[in-house]
Formats: sequence, C-alpha cells, structure tokens
Amino acid sequence: MNQQSHSHDHLPDHPQPHDHDHLTGLRGWFANLLNPHSHDHSDLAADQAFVENEIGIRTVWIALAILLLTSLLQVVIVVMSGSVALLADTAHNIGDGLNSIPLLIAFYLARRLPTRRFTFGYGRSEDIAGIFIVLSILVSAGIVFWESFQRLLAPEPLTNIGWVAAAAIIGFVGNELVALLQIRVGNRIGSAALIADGLHARTDGLTSLAVLLAAGGAWLNLPLLDPIIGLGIGVVILFITRDAMKRVWLRLMDGVEPELVELVETAVNQNAAVQEIKQLRLRWLGHQLQGDLHLHLKPCTDPEAVKADIRHSLSHTLPKLSDFVIEISWWDEN
Repeated sequence: MNQQSHSHDHLPDHPQPHDHDHLTGLRGWFANLLNPHSHDHSDLAADQAFVENEIGIRTVWIALAILLLTSLLQVVIVVMSGSVALLADTAHNIGDGLNSIPLLIAFYLARRLPTRRFTFGYGRSEDIAGIFIVLSILVSAGIVFWESFQRLLAPEPLTNIGWVAAAAIIGFVGNELVALLQIRVGNRIGSAALIADGLHARTDGLTSLAVLLAAGGAWLNLPLLDPIIGLGIGVVILFITRDAMKRVWLRLMDGVEPELVELVETAVNQNAAVQEIKQLRLRWLGHQLQGDLHLHLKPCTDPEAVKADIRHSLSHTLPKLSDFVIEISWWDEN
C-alpha cells in the first residue's frame, strides 16, 4: 500500500536578508509604492496577499486622482473655449475614470478573511471586476467607431482648434500616466484586472491623441482627417480589447501561463528523490497563485526533506505562489 504525506504551505517560509537603503520624502513614498519591503520577510510572506492588495488600492486611488486632475483641467478649457464637442469628450473621460471604481471595490473585498460560505476568500472579485473593465473598453471602441462614421458621412467644422488641441494633449498625458502606472504595478503584483484597467486608460489616451490629430487636420483644412484617424484609433482599441479579454478570460477559467508550470516542473525535477510528477495544478486567485502537487518518490527517501527542498526552490522561482498543497506517495515499480 502506498504511503502518502500531505503538506499545505505558504511560500516562502524562510527569512531573507534586508540590506537595502531607505528613501525618505516623496521619492521614498513612490519607491515604497512600487517596491514594498518589510524588515521581516517571513511576516511579509505570511501577509503577501494583503500587502499586494494595499498596493493595488493605492495604485487605483493615485490613478483616480490623476484622472480627476486631468478632467478638471479639461473642464477649465471647456469653460474658456465654450466648445460643446470638447464638453462631450470631457464628460466621456470622466465617465471612463469612474470605471476604476469596480476594481477598487474588488481590492477592498479581497482584504476580507475567508468565511464558511466563501472558503477561498474574495480574491476572485478582482477577476470579476475585469469583466466590467473589458466591457467598458468595448463601449469606448463602439463610441469611437460611431462618432467616426457620423463625421465621415457628415463632416462638421472643428472650432476653437487651439483649445481643443490643448485639451487633447492634457487628456493624452493624463491617461497615459495612469496606463503606465497601472500596467507596471499590475504586472508586479500579478493583477490581470489592474492591467486591463491600465489598458482602458491607454484607449482613452489614444482617443485624446486622435482628437489632437483631428485638430491638426482642421488647421490644415482637411476635415476628413478627423474621422479617418478615428477609425484607425478604433481598430487599435479593438486589439487592446482583445488583449485585455484574453487576460481576464484566462483568470476566470483558472488558466495560468504555461511557463509557470514549466518553472514548477523544473524546480521539482531538480530534486534527485523525485521519480515522477503525477499531478501538478496551478491557478490564479486574484493576484495570488495557488496550486497542488502529487509526487512519486524513489524508495528510502525522506518526504519532509523533499518537501522542504521544493518549498525553498519555489519561494525563489514563484514568489506569487502563496498556497500550495504537496501530496507524496512512493514509487511502485510493479
């Protein structure tokens, strides 16, 4: 009869040295946002999901602040220029900025402890928020295509060209700053929803860039340049939508990147006591990896030593792997 051993571990489980310098002031605050650290890395490992939720929450709040400032500057330009078209574009940007609220709610929900009903916790709410973000990107693409076709069929002269160009520059810069921040932090903490929200901000920035190019076309007395550029931007937004949809769909279906599986397999097979990997499963829950592993070991090996070695390897290979079950049985040649 096969002997089996189970282990339910939080990775990593070993202390690491802490030897970097501390930054102070505004520079230190931003450095801590993008590179959080702890004086006790074992404590950080135990609370890794909570720490990364805090990073996500701060990132979304900063993004909302940047978008709010951008919208306020555009409102000032609207008041000074009196452009109705510019007012509509500003209102659209404000509405898109509010799309970050579902993501913010998801990060706050993910901080809650598991319950008897939600035994895995609330990390999946982050992936559900990604659905709303993808839908909002699709709506943005639809609006761009609709407006572009309308202006292609019935071109309208663009007034207050200078003000429109100024507002477009502000909109592009503000949205692109948000996109860079959210995509960078999303990649760092493993949040597909935060990356999708960053891609959404990028679509809004591209829309503002299209307005800027349209203003240039109007200045050159080329009114058809506006809808033509709009159609091109709409196509770009569709590609961005496809990328965001693939990320969110992957998470909702408990899919992982194949290279993550290969990393685990490599780390496990480096242990000479492992005869065979019978089963390996990984999945994302929010921005944390969970998984389980069933191994066949060679006879006369210490299962606890094998598990400790695997945990040590994976703590360096996959720092996002926070919850991992290891099941061991003995290899039977018969």
